[in-house]
Amino acid sequence: MRLEELSQQHDFWQRHLGPTPEEQQAMLEGIEAKSLEDLVDQAVPQAIRMSGELELEAGCSETQALRELKALGQRNAQTRSLIGMGYHDTITPTVILRNMLENPGWYTAYTPYQAEISQGRMEMLLYFQQMVMDLTGMDVANASLLDEATAAAEAMTFCQRASRSKSRIFLVSDDCHPQTLDVLRTRSEPLGIELKVGDPRETPQEDVYGVLLQYPGTYGDLHRLGDLIAQWQERGALVAVAADLLALTLLTPPGELGADVVLGSAQRFGVPMGYGGPHAAYFAVRDQHKRSVPGRLIGVSVDRRGKLAYRLALQTREQHIRREKATSNICTAQVLLANVAAAYAIYHGPQGLTTIAQRVHRLTTVLAEGLRELGLSCNTTFFDTLTVEVPDASAVHQRARTAQINLRPISGTRVGVSLDEASTAAEVQALWEVISGNSPEDLSVEQLDARVETEERSGIPRALCRTSEFLTHPVFHLNRSETQMMRLLRTLMDRDIALDRAMIPLGSCTMKLNAATEMLPITWPEFGRVHPFVPQDQAEGYQALIQGLEEMLVRITGFDAVSMQPNSGAQGEYAGLLVIKRYHESRGDSARHICLIPSSAHGTNPASAAMLGMKVVIVECDDQGNVDVEDLRAKAEKHSGQLAALMITYPSTHGVFEESIVEICELIHQHGGQVYMDGANLNALVGLAQPGKFGPDVMHMNLHKTFCIPHGGGGPGMGPIGMKAHLAPFRPSHVVEAPENTNVEQSAVSAAPWGSPSILPISWAYIRLMGAEGLKRASQVAILNANYLASQLRGHFEVLYTGKNGRVAHECIIDLRPFRAHGVTEEDVAKRLIDYGFHAPTMSWPVAGTLMIEPTESEPKAELDRFCEAMRSIREEIDRVASGEWDPEDNPLKNAPHVMDDLVEEHWAHPYSREVAAFPVPGLRQTKVWANVARVDNVYGDRNVVCSCPTVDSYRD
Repeated sequence: MRLEELSQQHDFWQRHLGPTPEEQQAMLEGIEAKSLEDLVDQAVPQAIRMSGELELEAGCSETQALRELKALGQRNAQTRSLIGMGYHDTITPTVILRNMLENPGWYTAYTPYQAEISQGRMEMLLYFQQMVMDLTGMDVANASLLDEATAAAEAMTFCQRASRSKSRIFLVSDDCHPQTLDVLRTRSEPLGIELKVGDPRETPQEDVYGVLLQYPGTYGDLHRLGDLIAQWQERGALVAVAADLLALTLLTPPGELGADVVLGSAQRFGVPMGYGGPHAAYFAVRDQHKRSVPGRLIGVSVDRRGKLAYRLALQTREQHIRREKATSNICTAQVLLANVAAAYAIYHGPQGLTTIAQRVHRLTTVLAEGLRELGLSCNTTFFDTLTVEVPDASAVHQRARTAQINLRPISGTRVGVSLDEASTAAEVQALWEVISGNSPEDLSVEQLDARVETEERSGIPRALCRTSEFLTHPVFHLNRSETQMMRLLRTLMDRDIALDRAMIPLGSCTMKLNAATEMLPITWPEFGRVHPFVPQDQAEGYQALIQGLEEMLVRITGFDAVSMQPNSGAQGEYAGLLVIKRYHESRGDSARHICLIPSSAHGTNPASAAMLGMKVVIVECDDQGNVDVEDLRAKAEKHSGQLAALMITYPSTHGVFEESIVEICELIHQHGGQVYMDGANLNALVGLAQPGKFGPDVMHMNLHKTFCIPHGGGGPGMGPIGMKAHLAPFRPSHVVEAPENTNVEQSAVSAAPWGSPSILPISWAYIRLMGAEGLKRASQVAILNANYLASQLRGHFEVLYTGKNGRVAHECIIDLRPFRAHGVTEEDVAKRLIDYGFHAPTMSWPVAGTLMIEPTESEPKAELDRFCEAMRSIREEIDRVASGEWDPEDNPLKNAPHVMDDLVEEHWAHPYSREVAAFPVPGLRQTKVWANVARVDNVYGDRNVVCSCPTVDSYRD
């Protein structure tokens, strides 16, 4: 063999693929296809097939990819960024870094829709909620949002819904962070909300329905909010406060000052800055508003046996289920990062958090004292941020850069400096010289610290000092040692099913391998410690990585440009429709406001359109699950002069490649509309077809699906958009750091200019490792695995939809509705699958009473066969119910999942054996996964809404 053949450059993609070449051949024979190419020819319409191969580099070895990423990381300047603006350096405890953030048992889990096998991460999320409630002084907190700026946008619309005021004006304090103002501008205009930015302490001239305050302000000042909040509430407005969680260990919480909503970021609780994300935002409200909270809530219920159990509470967990009447399109949260923040609070406890905050504040106080000694003035109230008056700000920044420090640019005579958990006395000493331009030999941190201590000086007014307790639940006190913390994290992890234990065959969610090599760089300090607002010449590595990934995605999709800013799939939907809206308006077509959406669409699609002020018109599907082209034609003609867009998922939400996609796109274009493609199912297209070449104008790409960013138990996600050249001028920009080739007038959709950059190395590595050949093979095997599953299940279950040649795409839907006649529902099958060691497929969507199955290309044949064995066994169990052998209410399906407590009961009163309950197929004796709780009682949970940590006694009971 020649050296080139010994290079192992295909090793990675062969490891990424589950079935071996020999297994692939056996599966092809089983479904009567001659080859992968033959199968693709049968499944994918020729009209959309790309000619030639992807113009990408050949795949490389894992060692080479890591070497290249390390070189990129080293191009990021390792400066100390004291810029603040909601982003601060933090220290992730190593026990959390290794046992959670770098642990596939935590990061490969899915959103906790199957509560019985998600108890661990939901318990940690409940601790997150409790942490936020305690620190903010509010009654209810959600399980995280995307970032602080979008949380503020949610507060803007929440206040409008909850307020009795008829006003359309939302007042935003002028000392809110600029990126928050930027996102608010984007969100307000389509909804007809008038955004006013000003000083809320001035006598109000107009009625407003809501007010947003920052606490502390972006320039560091602390204002007495109590009277201000009361003043605005007396005028009928609701008041939202964006608050710093670490500061709230020392400051009176906004809830005690009367706030209606409190929001912010949990980034500085152990989550690296990562050039902007991902970070968990939080959102907390009064009890009377809990049913209007955006995003997800973890609630406390009981299981079938009466044991305490956690679940997603209330219908607010997915705002977009209201479709075109939705108030939000939130789908992805930031669960993994919320869990890190909660673990950080558990690890440090209230005393540790307070100590960290006191140390940061003391260093800031000493810094301020020294600056005054040097003849400079700064704000007198503060927690960790000073705005300093200087003769020449540019000279200060030049000295700071020389000292490898970044300060915040404010004006020609003002600079900002924010200290954090990583700050030191030596840093304060250096800052005196950097800011003043003098060498203050007679100043010392020790002397000024002693003076501050003796004279009890503080930047926090006594009236704003916190007096109430927080984090009183035992979990925040019982895990002081690393041994206890390690065991807590392991205990909770073991209560879940993640990809490290079994296949998660969720249709439309693409739970594929998140390879360790792809994941490794995200916790490197070269990527983690970069502030999002550093000068771009200090982030050359990030810029090269982002631009490289954009170019890769352009070549893969066939679009002309990419925006990396949307930091979730739903955010990508919003951004894609936003560029269409801006494009129409630039042409004077502001009347175009109709958005056509197939009835099979993701619920986020109509929700996103509603958030942009569009009117949604539903297009029906035919009996084969395809878009009804004649219905589409009629509605496009009816609304021709008002048609803004069609939103379509391709391959379809029903799991097939629709033959008419090119005709559909041409039809919309004939009527002046644009085509938005939902990229949720892009995993079936890469290397086979390019959406940018067969009709769509803009598409979002779920990097947490097709391009291997892990789902993290419900987040992080990334949803960048690809677009044609005519839409590119309207992509999101950013008021602080405008991405290249963007117009700053096109305001932002996310808090950071490039969304969540610290997870982009994952997708970059995946594409680099796979290369053109590997990516194409991944799509082929994804289609093979889905068709193999469909063929194995036929005869036992009906496969609801297929394409022209009887093939499915990368997923298939099986119909369970016929079994309702025997009392068996899709939920019973989903819960019974837990007894077989599987997370259920997507349940009751897009068709009620069905399961949508997507195996992905990463699952080996043995796992596919194990799943098929489980489904065939379940079908036999259904038949035993149908025949009357088993009672329709007392059978393994109705009682699933079975827990260990079931088996050790002294009296077994069921008509089936303990063995059938727990070990329905022989292989489970070696690989049994036990559910932590029996079937959760959802009705009880909705009637008794509890979203805070239960007492220790309640666990005992």
